[in-house]
Amino acid sequence: MMNPIETKVIKGRWSVTQHEAKKQWSKLTEDDLMYIDGDKDKLIEKVRERYGHDEKAAELEYKSWASALTNGSDS
Repeated sequence: MMNPIETKVIKGRWSVTQHEAKKQWSKLTEDDLMYIDGDKDKLIEKVRERYGHDEKAAELEYKSWASALTNGSDS
């Protein structure tokens, strides 16, 4: 289960977190980032599309990234 607080933080700070997403998944394009617009499901969809991951693998990557982003780098 995804942490709804992480999801809200990422969506609410997308202007900043999109750069972190691009660092994590360099194959994401600027158009992808605009399409995603902080939406968890759209981000997972694009990670699957760009990297060929199945749904479970993409969700695990997202969960790990979101947790690290919201728990460790707010300084």
